[in-house]
Amino acid sequence: MDLTTLDARGLTCPLPVLKARKLLQALPPGGRLRVLATDPGAVGDFHALCEAAGHTIIAWNETDRVYTFDLEKKAG
Repeated sequence: MDLTTLDARGLTCPLPVLKARKLLQALPPGGRLRVLATDPGAVGDFHALCEAAGHTIIAWNETDRVYTFDLEKKAG
């Protein structure tokens, strides 16, 4: 399956989450989105987004102050 990438580096919250939510809506169920962000607040925001919407954080990490989130849109 294709992986869509959102480069949200340099944006402050809540913009990375808002942009990710819009992209997730356009993906088919099970679609994957990778988000790159630099705002430390994104960690809590993406966990909250996925918990509220039923999406899954497949993986996330932080390297050199860049947070990478791999999200999977909820099925059906």
